[in-house]
Amino acid sequence: MPDGPAALALAMLAAFCIGMSKAGFSGISLIAVFIMAELYGAVPSTGIMLPLLIAADLAVYPAFRKHASWKPVWKLLPATLVGLAIGIWLLKVILTQQGSDQIARRVIGGCIMGMVALQALRAWKPDFAERMANSRAFGTAAGVTGGITTMLANAAGPVIQLYLLSRRIPKMELLGIGARFFLLVNLIKVPLSGSFNLITRATLLDNLKCLPAIFVGIWVGKWLVQRVSQRIFEWMVIVFSLLVAARLLLA
Repeated sequence: MPDGPAALALAMLAAFCIGMSKAGFSGISLIAVFIMAELYGAVPSTGIMLPLLIAADLAVYPAFRKHASWKPVWKLLPATLVGLAIGIWLLKVILTQQGSDQIARRVIGGCIMGMVALQALRAWKPDFAERMANSRAFGTAAGVTGGITTMLANAAGPVIQLYLLSRRIPKMELLGIGARFFLLVNLIKVPLSGSFNLITRATLLDNLKCLPAIFVGIWVGKWLVQRVSQRIFEWMVIVFSLLVAARLLLA
């Protein structure tokens, strides 16, 4: 971790945002993406964040286990694995280019902006959006996009939540599906990130310093999610996603 109390405070804030995101406020995780990218660089930060995400996944899974099943996860998984493979290829390409951090940010920002546009379509043309959301092609596209974004920047949370919102899945069921999906996918990513030397002894030591903030974020997020209506919850996901996508594209 970069030296100094300011850097540690920023890393703790990022971990807090990860905890809140796992409790239901997925778009907030992208604040963590920004902070870690500033501290470590966009690509190396993925190796810093992954163990923190897994720790948060393990902590929240029991709380949301009763609200959904594994069936939607298995439907998304094949497309997500394709996305992970594409993400690995893109990561290899990006790492050979100058300005690799900016390239990675723009790829992620474009994917998230596309999902926000789909949410706008749902508001303007609900009948068309409903037919599309229930189509196999749309689910496949969401899975592939989620796989790419999670491999490049651990930023698939808004993508998957926007997809589930488009299918009008209730808030608590959405959180239950997300808890299962990201626990499985993040565990799959461990050897992939390790192959790029993004997870090392040094990064794991930095993770240990941030763990307390993860659990505080989860506690705050669980308290808030029980007190936020479905409509406000949906708008929070959309607004966070839009702001982050714009920031990534303009960085």
